[in-house]
Amino acid sequence: MTDTQATTLNALALYGVALVLAAAFAAQFLLHELPCPLCLLQRILFAMLAVGPILNVRFGPRPSHYALSLLTAVAGAVVSTRQVLLHILPGDAGYGSALLGYHYYSWALIGFVAAIVLLAIMLLFDRQFDHRATQPQPAGRFAQGAVWLVTGLTALNVISTLLECGFGACADNPVVYELLRSGA
Repeated sequence: MTDTQATTLNALALYGVALVLAAAFAAQFLLHELPCPLCLLQRILFAMLAVGPILNVRFGPRPSHYALSLLTAVAGAVVSTRQVLLHILPGDAGYGSALLGYHYYSWALIGFVAAIVLLAIMLLFDRQFDHRATQPQPAGRFAQGAVWLVTGLTALNVISTLLECGFGACADNPVVYELLRSGA
């Protein structure tokens, strides 16, 4: 795998992360479902999952960049598993609405496990780490667009979280944006 191919795959991974963040954001606003603290933590971990691909796009592929994302994906799988286990009892309706029969935290678990597998596969291609040139090739518009899209969606999620939680701890079952309620 060449540097160009690795950069393209990392850009595709960033577009995948952007899709997840955009879908969560859309569900929040279109379905009027505020994310719980564990849901917010999963969003943060999806945003952090993008750090490795962003570094690979900017500085060229390195095993350490993949390792950052791999560790984040493992942490995300743990957090998602925790939330799945909170709602595993028969008769528990779960938190939020379901998409294709699974709640968003179940989809998050599937996403984080898929990321672990895909990152491990990417690490198998050693040739991407053979840097003959001292400077990495500049990223094209496709890769740069992916970086900016993930960065923008992450910033919007940070603003949304601040509006939802205010400057205190987030509510376990949020129903209102704390900074937007009257009298705040």
